[in-house]
Amino acid sequence: MNQELMNGVNAKAQQWLNGNYDAATKEEIRLLMAKEDKNELIDAFYRDLEFGTGGLRGIMGVGSNRMNIYTVGAATQGLANYLKKEFASLPQIKVVIGHDCRNNSRLFAQTVADIFSANDIKAYMFDDLRPTPEISYAIRQLGCQSGVIITASHNPKEYNGYKAYWNDGGQIIAPHDTNIIDEVNKIASVDDIKLKGNPALIEVLGAEMDEKFLNQVKSISLDPEVIKRQNDLKIVYTPIHGTGVKLVPAALRKIGFTNIINIPEQDVVSGDFPTVVSPNPEEPAAMEMAVKKAQQVNADIVMASDPDADRLGVAVKDDKGEFVLINGNQTAVLLTWYMIKKWKETGKITGKEFIVKTIVTSEILKEIAVKNGVGYFDVYTGFKWIADIIHQLEGKQTYICGGEESYGFLPGDYVRDKDAVGAITMMAEIAAWAKDNGRSLYQLMQDIYLEYGFSKERMKYVVRKGQQGAEEIKQIMKKLRENPPATLAGSKLALIKDYLSLKAIDQAKGSATAIDLPVTSDVLQFFTQDGSKISVRPSGTEPKIKFYFEVKYPINNRNQWDEANVKADERIEAMMKDMGL
Repeated sequence: MNQELMNGVNAKAQQWLNGNYDAATKEEIRLLMAKEDKNELIDAFYRDLEFGTGGLRGIMGVGSNRMNIYTVGAATQGLANYLKKEFASLPQIKVVIGHDCRNNSRLFAQTVADIFSANDIKAYMFDDLRPTPEISYAIRQLGCQSGVIITASHNPKEYNGYKAYWNDGGQIIAPHDTNIIDEVNKIASVDDIKLKGNPALIEVLGAEMDEKFLNQVKSISLDPEVIKRQNDLKIVYTPIHGTGVKLVPAALRKIGFTNIINIPEQDVVSGDFPTVVSPNPEEPAAMEMAVKKAQQVNADIVMASDPDADRLGVAVKDDKGEFVLINGNQTAVLLTWYMIKKWKETGKITGKEFIVKTIVTSEILKEIAVKNGVGYFDVYTGFKWIADIIHQLEGKQTYICGGEESYGFLPGDYVRDKDAVGAITMMAEIAAWAKDNGRSLYQLMQDIYLEYGFSKERMKYVVRKGQQGAEEIKQIMKKLRENPPATLAGSKLALIKDYLSLKAIDQAKGSATAIDLPVTSDVLQFFTQDGSKISVRPSGTEPKIKFYFEVKYPINNRNQWDEANVKADERIEAMMKDMGL
């Protein structure tokens, strides 16, 4: 065992034993120190849980590298210190605090409220768990300067997290992100954290805010008449034990749907997620119970939200009558197509409207926008960048919708983060519209691809752990920059976008144009002459490098759908081989 590492771990653990920590925490540390196997102790104390640009995320437990009231406390004290500097001229700084269904989420939320109030900051705290998008909504609704949601999204049950928001309701970006990190890093000990709250500065939020949020969701509905005609559309919905149980069924009923079929076992709010291995609607296993129920009742559509209800999963019935999961790109295509179509029909397209997508999301969204006279923006992965574009263009241009391949979508600008509540209600409306027009949602999806070009996407990641792995990932990116592939799956390279230099290089002309994005990022994209796209991106949070593939294939009618899928898969496999995967 590395003695130097062990000495550091023991010293840090001893600091906690000698410091102003509660008795239960100290007892747990003593038990860890007494164990023969030191791995748990090492993992708890070998480093400090890092407050990154997205906040905190980690396994719950005692120690400096764990999510507990003290690491959450240090993050909150740092944020409070920064807010007091940044908004020193305001008579009262205000924040909103929310939490999801996870174990300890309520405890952490109360800790956050106590610390803000102890720092003379007014804290609005929800009376119970709420979806992440409602926290974003409430920040702007209440004129707050910041907000915090306690959630680890769709991570396993051992995890929890802490996401910070700015006064526009979006997650924090530059320069505030690094400035807050600096303030958090200045918290030297538990004695720097004001843990004793001021109840006079904590106000509880409840049903009144829910009603305002639900009315806002209802206002984005684009065809109330079609919902009236198809109000008994059979919708199976599961919150997968999370916050969606609070507002999604209520939102569906509010816009007029009457036949919402739930999964009682998964309506149980639980941070243990008892019916699933992972509460992630991207994974087929998490949707299994809902799909089974849909088969039993012959449902029209199946939808799920993740524990903090910002991502949605969708299953639709194919031509064989079997339920199939559609991916995040296909969901975004359906939603974007429908919203632009309806805006166009009602005369709302004036030339100042726009959509936003992330650079790794399907290019079909761009095709739909351009063909219909709507502007579009490409941004980096992460919904905070979509929120930033909305914020920048507020009052100048009109946002319609935005989405990302990782199952996040925002229909309308009432929220500044991805929103499963609004996206699920809009997807139900699309299903109703398709049925009203004699088509299934699956057939509608096929028809959209027929009009705008068929594309298929796949993501593959390569794990490289530790310091050596990080170096290997660097070398992969270096090699791709210096020696990009000349062809991919037999198609010549047409364009390279390098987001580290913010240059787009035309391979035929050898010329470069600037990419208009606010910061650089270690991402490469290769576009081929046949319309395929490969994006390569080292993960910012995990020891892996991600490869996103999107290939096009021409189809003329729905009967060619299966063949196109097979051919697209073959092309992706060939590209992977050319990339050395």
